[in-house]
Amino acid sequence: MRSRPCSASRRRTPLLLWLLAGVGSGLVAGGAGAQESGETIALDTITVAGAPQPAAETAYGPVQGYRATRTATATKTDTPLRDVPQTVNVVPREVLVDRQETRLTDALFNVSNVQPGGTIQGRSDTFIIRGFRTQTYAVDGVFMNQANNFSPVQRDLADVERIEVLKGPASVLYGRGDPGGVINIVTRQPTLVPTADASIQGGSFGFRRVQGSVSGAVPGTDGLAARLSFGTQVDPTFRNLAGRDNSRNFVAPAFTWNPSPDTRVSFIGEFTRQDSVYDEGLIARNGRVPLDNVARYYGEPFSRYNANANFGTLKIEHDVNEQLMLRQVINAQGGRFDVFTARATGLSANGTQVTRRFSGVASTYAAVDSQTELVAKFDWLGLRHTALLGVEYVNGYRRAFSTQGSLASVSFLDPIVGSALPSALTFQSDLKQKNALTGLYAQDQIDLGYGLQLLLGVRYDTGTQYYLSRTSTTRSIPPEQELSGVSPRVGLIYRVAEPLALYASYTTSFKPQTANVLGVTNPPPETGEQIEVGTRFDVSPDLSLTASVFDITRNNVAANDPINTNFSVITGQQRSKGVEADLAGTILPGWKVIGGVGYTDARVTRDTTYAVGNRLEAAPLFSGSVWTTYQVQEGAWRGLGLGLGVTHVGSRFGDIGNTYKVGAYTRVDAAVFYDLDEHARFSLNLRNLTDARYIEQPFNQFNNLPGAPFSVLATITARM
Repeated sequence: MRSRPCSASRRRTPLLLWLLAGVGSGLVAGGAGAQESGETIALDTITVAGAPQPAAETAYGPVQGYRATRTATATKTDTPLRDVPQTVNVVPREVLVDRQETRLTDALFNVSNVQPGGTIQGRSDTFIIRGFRTQTYAVDGVFMNQANNFSPVQRDLADVERIEVLKGPASVLYGRGDPGGVINIVTRQPTLVPTADASIQGGSFGFRRVQGSVSGAVPGTDGLAARLSFGTQVDPTFRNLAGRDNSRNFVAPAFTWNPSPDTRVSFIGEFTRQDSVYDEGLIARNGRVPLDNVARYYGEPFSRYNANANFGTLKIEHDVNEQLMLRQVINAQGGRFDVFTARATGLSANGTQVTRRFSGVASTYAAVDSQTELVAKFDWLGLRHTALLGVEYVNGYRRAFSTQGSLASVSFLDPIVGSALPSALTFQSDLKQKNALTGLYAQDQIDLGYGLQLLLGVRYDTGTQYYLSRTSTTRSIPPEQELSGVSPRVGLIYRVAEPLALYASYTTSFKPQTANVLGVTNPPPETGEQIEVGTRFDVSPDLSLTASVFDITRNNVAANDPINTNFSVITGQQRSKGVEADLAGTILPGWKVIGGVGYTDARVTRDTTYAVGNRLEAAPLFSGSVWTTYQVQEGAWRGLGLGLGVTHVGSRFGDIGNTYKVGAYTRVDAAVFYDLDEHARFSLNLRNLTDARYIEQPFNQFNNLPGAPFSVLATITARM
């Protein structure tokens, strides 16, 4: 980037930051107590000529540009991406900044074979990875919501440094997990050098947001640095939600401390409050979801969802010597959510009326997670080893108490709100669940020489689960279930030449069953296994291409019971086969690109409830996306940037019974941004330029979230 006189602008920066924060606070003051699906953005620092060059990339820090070169998600060690025998896709913060992403869902459109899987009625984020649904994610290597089966809030992006997706099973490192893959969010770390950024945003349909992050050394203590990130937003959305808004407030304090050259201590806390409309989306009828009115709403003005989710993670690392490092991670998390809403239950015989009921839910959860690890680097039998030994203990609890009542039906085509609340509520269910699991795991990354590297890993999980589900008919599972499982992993990498690596791997997953299965006292745990073959090729020093072929088998899968709707059924076996490719990096100076294409055939392969051969819900056969930007490097227009993106998603079935289908769609996005100087940027992001109508997130017959129409988002960012 160009060099500019800095003295005057630096004097203006603190004032500009405070002005942005003040204006933004005023914009969102009307809704600062809730949340929805917006996310955050913090602009990357512009390099000034003569300033110190950024430090070399690590797996835990910023990425320069769109191309990451290192990861810890796949191995729990700081490893070059080309030395991982499994697909790992990284979405750096610079992509979030250029696209001005406000949802985790939008950020992951940049990754092949990852699709949004539903918001659980506007409450959370779920994803389809390689054909399989996942409803949770990890933050800095620790799974969230260990006692809950979904995140109670939608993820904010204010403190996100990078988003990494490890494709395929990963139980050898993470224990419980879905076979499609693991989403790991790497947070922004505190810095001793003072930095700050703040943004205000305003957009279509009344969207308002302010966010920021401040970092620097803490006076009085050598080696102590702190960062505070925050985001608050109001989002009425394009949906006709009876005049109600969605809002979210997020704050994340973080600290790092180096009491000695050999010891590192870090802490990250996140506190989120969400207040949103309970929105089930559109309803399928006659095998499809009508899109004549994407704002159609079947709820009521009283339909609300309130939640808070909080956690803190403490990590301590100590280098015993140059070959041995000890690590201790302790995480505590907890929260609650409350539902007070109208819910669709069916359609009348002629399909003109939507039957409904009132639903009230009060749920709480809490969990602790302890990881004790040893990382050793040594030579043995003439080979170079990087070994990881660890033990993880997880203890979680959740309780959900539900009531219900009768509610008037509404028209399918023209729903009119205003139905009276039920005069009396009846008990529906009382769920209590506890789990305590201990995992022992070992991994060895071995350099065999001659361009060959071998990865070996194994994990053994054991523990107990307590599950009590009381309904109006009274049913409970025996007080305690014994759980155990072994998850092996093996991978081989061959560096054909410096820019080219080939790999093959076999990985597995293990997940205790939390489904409430009618007539089954001890449902078997869900297991998965994957075979993958792939390649990584550096097209240039700043541009990388990855490609892979995979085959995943998933056993003992739970799905909604089509007859007893309050329960689940174990559906047998599912299989996903496919191919994918991703490109990320810099093509020419100022010209960056990220994107991928994928083909996935995900089907039921063995079952007693659903037809063998049925496609898995929300999993398209073909999908792809590309996002590219160009920023002028020289001349009078230096600092001006343009962005263009195209996303295509094929048709999908909305449920595992394949009773209805949603169509394919193509969405075009664009952006214009300008760096006034090294301290300020203005950007204008345009989404869905063709105003296409489509279903973005199918979940089941009564829950299908449409994509937003054409929209505009304006952002002003100041940084120092």
